[in-house]
Amino acid sequence: MSQPRRRPAVIRRRARSEPLSGRSAVPEATVARLPLYLRVLTTLAEGGVHTVSSDTLAAAAGVTPAKVRKDLSHLGSYGTRGVGYEVDVLLDCIAAKLGLTEDRSVVLIGVGNLGHALAGYGGFHARGFRIVALVDADPDRVGERVGAVIVRPVDELEQVIAECAVTIGVICTPAAAAQQVCDRLVAAGVTSILNFAPTVLSVPEGVDVRKVDLAVELQILSFHEARKRPPSPREAPPNGSTQAGPGSAAGPGGASPRGAGPDRAQQAPSPSPAGEVPGHPGETSLAAGATTGTDGATPRTDRVRTETDGVVRVTRQAGQTRPVQAVPAEGGAS
Repeated sequence: MSQPRRRPAVIRRRARSEPLSGRSAVPEATVARLPLYLRVLTTLAEGGVHTVSSDTLAAAAGVTPAKVRKDLSHLGSYGTRGVGYEVDVLLDCIAAKLGLTEDRSVVLIGVGNLGHALAGYGGFHARGFRIVALVDADPDRVGERVGAVIVRPVDELEQVIAECAVTIGVICTPAAAAQQVCDRLVAAGVTSILNFAPTVLSVPEGVDVRKVDLAVELQILSFHEARKRPPSPREAPPNGSTQAGPGSAAGPGGASPRGAGPDRAQQAPSPSPAGEVPGHPGETSLAAGATTGTDGATPRTDRVRTETDGVVRVTRQAGQTRPVQAVPAEGGAS
């Protein structure tokens, strides 16, 4: 059985003179999800699907049905209870809200490896973006043809923007040159910039910048990848032991010995021998200003000074109990 032929989804374009309708405020989080819905709706329209429920749209976009309904409520009431949304109507509505009902002229600055790949990508035109000009500072690149566009020298940037009615600038330059290029774009009237340079751009009020840093995205994926694996030996605790909680008696190697004695059931930890601070071997607890009761009870102190390898650290531990230790005075006198 032959598959039905897919028809391309068509976004109806409007003339530049047509006014935009419904310029209501839409939350930024909703704006970020509208392209996801548009992509799903485009696929459904090409497959001949006429209606879609919020559940189906949510599953395809990776969000919850409640979030879909709330997002689409900012566009108006286009859904029908028990039926769902008309795909073509909702597709046109989202496209209009995203400003895709007219072509956007784009200038790309920096025709290196990344810029060259972006300039040759055909998916932009299908979504309403036309790369009308390519600009580069390298004389060897000037005059090169990428698709139907010829690379022009960076000195002609302002002229290119005026000639081609550029509305969006894409920066693919090295980081050192990105801010200067950005300033020239803004001065020439471009107020929407897509930045691929690994740097943060400074722009005046009213200029929108979207940053795409592929290295940052890879680092985020690396973080999640590291969480999937067991810790490496250098990340594991010393001797493979884990820190014991209060009341636990740990033997060699961190294991709790059997028959640890009659005090095993007590919850309070016993004082550490030789004045060591529990959990920090080699650190000596020196009580400053401690007072001892007549019944020999352990003192209460609000300041504990610990010394390790000659480095003095002072730590406040309000109300923490510490055993009294004899502190030898300087010069060997006790």
